[in-house]
Amino acid sequence: MKYSAYIIFLIAGLMLTLSACQKDQHDLGDLKAPSNLVVSFTIVGADAENPNGDGSGLVEFKATASDAISFYFDFNDGKDKKVAPDGTYTNRFSTPGLNEYNVIVYAVGTGGITSSKSTAVEVVSDFNDVEAVAFLTGGSSKSWYWAADQVGHLGLGPNNFDYEPGSWTWPQWYQAAPWEKAATSMYDCEFVFKMDGDHVTFEQLNPTGEAFIQGIYSEALGLGSEGSYPFDIDGVKNVTFSPSESIATIDGDYRGTTMTYSDGGFMGFYAGSSEYEIIEVSESLLRVRMVQANEPLFAWYHIFTNVKPEQK
Repeated sequence: MKYSAYIIFLIAGLMLTLSACQKDQHDLGDLKAPSNLVVSFTIVGADAENPNGDGSGLVEFKATASDAISFYFDFNDGKDKKVAPDGTYTNRFSTPGLNEYNVIVYAVGTGGITSSKSTAVEVVSDFNDVEAVAFLTGGSSKSWYWAADQVGHLGLGPNNFDYEPGSWTWPQWYQAAPWEKAATSMYDCEFVFKMDGDHVTFEQLNPTGEAFIQGIYSEALGLGSEGSYPFDIDGVKNVTFSPSESIATIDGDYRGTTMTYSDGGFMGFYAGSSEYEIIEVSESLLRVRMVQANEPLFAWYHIFTNVKPEQK
């Protein structure tokens, strides 16, 4: 009798689930590609004397369309595409000088059907960090490695103001001990920065084909706890530089420059972000700060050196 009641309960639950699914399918209606896509933009600081902006490289975009549930932008500036559910996004174009970009805006409809429209934007950016580029590339090509013999070569701290003053500028919560991750393939990484004409490229090399994946991400991927796992790290990425705008920039007396890698590039520790704020850079030392993509409370800190340490 107990088992019969249990079976009846399961059947009733299944019927409710099917009913709900049928209702969702009914409510979804016909699949429609968005129409009447309109894209407008405002170049920040543009006026009669400076039609291409004030040098900040900032451009405010607005997209509208019928039957659209979201939008995303491809700015063709070497960075990843940006999702903008409400159709508004302010982008900073950071290639120095006056440049024209073919911006493609996608309106997303039900079922993922998209419509697109392109628009040309000519904007000027005055930002440049020649010294940082020289340190990173050595003027042509230069390799960097985890400073695995240093305390805090990997660290974690808060990324909000809810903690004691200044705690958001350094790895207050955790600092890795020297060679703490030696059981993984993390220290096999080599990070190569190269000059390609007037641009900088970045490549992550690891003979194991693995990457160290942060715990939240490794669990979401069904891999288990944090550690090294096979991961797609191949490919040369473009590097763009822009003014830093984190809560730690001024309080931490950081350099004020942020690096962004194209196509999902990252520096050996995967936490979903391709954007790294430079804390400090010299001929032999690189310190950066990166905010975890799916947990913006977490700020990760990395230390790299141009000479690969040897474990004794």
